[in-house]
Parts: sequence; structure tokens; C-alpha cells
Amino acid sequence: MNADDVLKLENQLCFAIVTAARNVVSIYRPVLEPLGLTHPQYLVMLALWERAPQSLRELATALAVEAPSLSPTIKRLEAQGLVTRRRRSSDERVLDIALTEEGTALRARALDVPGQVMARVGLDVAAVERLRDGLQPFAGTRPPVD
Repeated sequence: MNADDVLKLENQLCFAIVTAARNVVSIYRPVLEPLGLTHPQYLVMLALWERAPQSLRELATALAVEAPSLSPTIKRLEAQGLVTRRRRSSDERVLDIALTEEGTALRARALDVPGQVMARVGLDVAAVERLRDGLQPFAGTRPPVD
């Protein structure tokens, strides 16, 4: 790449990643719609299907977001009957998020989501794994050490 091209928008890694992230969400939208989930709600449910209950802080850490920004998503999932929010009896400062029976049952319907997404983008499991693994340097919470 020559010096004149180094600052072209199309050559920026940050632009490619931001654009890809936005497009990935739009690919998931019609796949998640029959489940009644938005992409952020799907991510919360994935974390809870792995381990529930979790505190709001634990969920926020797992999803790499701030706890206050996660609260509206949790409230919407609660209104849909998929999760419950309860203060921990041993420490009322901690808000635990648990799955309801309906939330647990939704997992079976969500099992087809990854396959549908792969079909929409024309990638197989191995290609998705390579892509995901290639993004790992950018997915950390701390800047790389020189």
C-alpha cells in the first residue's frame, strides 16, 4: 500500500470491522425474529443458556458491555417472560438474572440459528471458526502489549 492509500476509508481495518458488525446484526435479524429476540437479547440468552443464574455484572462482563447499558435489554426479556430479575438475598446490591421455564425452552428453538446464519452468508463451520479466531486480537478488553 502506498502512502497516499494509507488513509483511504476502504483500507481501514476499523471501518471493515464496524461495517461487518453492522451487517452481521442485519443478517441475524430475520433469523431471530421468529424467536422474538433482538440481537442483543440473543446474546444475553446465549450467556444465560451457558450458565444461569448470573449477576447483572457477570452478564455485562461476559458480553463486554457496561451493566447499565444491559439493564434495558434484561427488562425487555423479563417483560417477555424469558428471564427473572431478583436481588440476591445474601447481598441485596447484586441483581441476579435467571431463566424462566419459557426462557430455558427457547434454547431448543435457537439451536438452528447458527446454521441459518451460516447458510445466509455461505460459510461452513470451519470458515466461521477461522473468521472468529482471526478476530480474537481485536476482541480482548485490554490493549495489546508491545
